[in-house]
Amino acid sequence: MDKKFQKIRNDFPILNQKVNGEPLVYLDNAATSQKPQVVIDEMVRFYQNDNANTHRSVHTLGERATEEYEAARVKVQKFINAASSREIVFTKGTTDGLNLVASTYGENNVVAGDEIVVSYMEHHSNLIPWQQLALRKHATLKYIELTADGQLDLNDANQKITNKTKIVALTQTSNVLGVTNDIKQLAIMAHDHNAVIVADGAQAVPHQPVDVQALDADFYAFSGHKMLGPMGIGVLYGKSNLLKSMPPYQFGGEMIDFVEKYQSSWADIPWKFEAGTQNVAGAIGLGKAIDYLKDIGMQNIADYENQLVDYALPKLLAIPGLTVYGPQDPQYRNGVISFNLTGLHPHDLATALDMDGIAVRAGHHCAQPLMKYLDVVATARASFYLYNNQADIDQLIRAIYETKEFFRL
Repeated sequence: MDKKFQKIRNDFPILNQKVNGEPLVYLDNAATSQKPQVVIDEMVRFYQNDNANTHRSVHTLGERATEEYEAARVKVQKFINAASSREIVFTKGTTDGLNLVASTYGENNVVAGDEIVVSYMEHHSNLIPWQQLALRKHATLKYIELTADGQLDLNDANQKITNKTKIVALTQTSNVLGVTNDIKQLAIMAHDHNAVIVADGAQAVPHQPVDVQALDADFYAFSGHKMLGPMGIGVLYGKSNLLKSMPPYQFGGEMIDFVEKYQSSWADIPWKFEAGTQNVAGAIGLGKAIDYLKDIGMQNIADYENQLVDYALPKLLAIPGLTVYGPQDPQYRNGVISFNLTGLHPHDLATALDMDGIAVRAGHHCAQPLMKYLDVVATARASFYLYNNQADIDQLIRAIYETKEFFRL
């Protein structure tokens, strides 16, 4: 393992603690990542020195806050290679961004008889907005099937996307199966039928290089808290021509151009989608998280996490009675591994692991249609990030064996 990544762990103060008397092994990164000290310090610095509302004041603090907020937008633009910073809308998170698209672009472009295409591996945040839009508009919601090993079936996608399709909404990386979908190829399919593609990048942006122009995604949403940033901040990328065509999502202060008694006009993009006081400290914290990730290098992070998967997956597959969901070959998955232990509910397994200081997720992972597709009620899930190491994985494996022995499984 890369010695550089072994030192990275020291940047995360929360990891230096014991849980239930054992050193913390944090393997719930698909739910939220931990924060390096530099991100925490940056947000404290803003509140101690520059706290003011943005875009509204000519005083020094207001100008500094506005400058830092907009600088964070530029950092996001460059990080995902958007064509312009005006294509970057700050949101509360992935869910907020996807709802924005469904409630604006979707509401104005989908009519009765149209089709919306999703997949069985979608997180609820990239399913329910489209499900409810289809119900409101009397449109048809279609699901792309999965292959036997849990990957997206591109042949079925090619069949499901038709001239009736208006929106294709897909995750780039599954939060359950650990597979990364070919958004670029799916964008070609969508655009061939004059449909737009909406990508959920919540599990992709923190772990691999993302270039929205190369992907040719029309909309792309992700969250700050999964990529070392604070909670409550996220990003919606949209192609400028599409954002300009969309009505505002919310109304109030900051998103206006001019307000009269009986009508109003709106600000330019992206500000017409950022009504009210924004999470300025969150945006600045996200900008610092991006600085941190760029210093390490996103390809280096992807390569390191692949090493962790190469190390962990064979050990998990070797445990008698343990079922891993998704591809069994490490080359087809990222650092998300969902599994079940025969004879033990995943909640009980997660509780047992927690007694050894190991934090994993257990439940349906906001993917109930996928759970039904897999014919399970729930799974346990271990998910890795740049501060994890082989020792964490070894502790997870030992704890699973100890749990098997305790419950005589």
